[in-house]
Amino acid sequence: MAAGVYPSTKKDGTKYYRASLTHKGKHISLGGFPSEDRAERAYRDACAVLRTSENSEPPGILDHNNETHVLPFDKWVALVNFRDNGIWCRGPIYLRKGYFEYYLDTHEIIRFGADDLFYYTHHTIQKRGGHLFVSDFGMQVSILSRYGIRPYAVSGRDYVFKNGDPLDFRPGNLTVINRYNGVRTEKKGTKESFAARINLPSGSTVVIGHYDTENEAAIAYNKAVSILRERGFSRNWEINYLEDVSPAEYRIIYAGVKIRKALLGIKP
Repeated sequence: MAAGVYPSTKKDGTKYYRASLTHKGKHISLGGFPSEDRAERAYRDACAVLRTSENSEPPGILDHNNETHVLPFDKWVALVNFRDNGIWCRGPIYLRKGYFEYYLDTHEIIRFGADDLFYYTHHTIQKRGGHLFVSDFGMQVSILSRYGIRPYAVSGRDYVFKNGDPLDFRPGNLTVINRYNGVRTEKKGTKESFAARINLPSGSTVVIGHYDTENEAAIAYNKAVSILRERGFSRNWEINYLEDVSPAEYRIIYAGVKIRKALLGIKP
């Protein structure tokens, strides 16, 4: 058996081969492979990444090639990071000063602040239909939701990346403009207000009202949902959850917030 290769058997009896190595006291699994030859090639790929020599430049992240390398790309990135920074991070993560890079592939690189490192060493980012998500408690969760961005929020209207890079989630670059369902910021001259709107099953949109604060607008939206449900509407509207408002304060705002009369007369 080749160095770093170990035969194993799946639950259904299928035989396969695992590759692994130990570097600087860290045992690293390189994955499972259908043949001994592929497992050995993955092991050699890993050794080439970790080997340092004064006579040659070690391979970098962008040197990975799916046609010539058997070692999976995420393992390749993790090994380059371990070699350069001395810290093992699960996943395709490379540490930079004050932030880290998460490599979807050699062309798409997501940047996160250091505070997100623990989360993304335990959650694998996937991409489908242009959307980035992780599996959390068996559910597919958009990574945007981690930063307070609602499902179906629109870039440029509900949130913006200041430097124009939609893959740069470092602190200060992502600004959430509209945090709540049905709430939009509006400006008339220098005065800013918050408009609350709700979409009806018919496809039309009804203005609930305009409010001085974002919290009032969000609660007005919730109140409109309650009213419409009481009137027989069965649409599954998503209620706003306000973390910074106490239950007592919520009840006071809910009781006092005004709803447009036009909404009160709508029937299913």
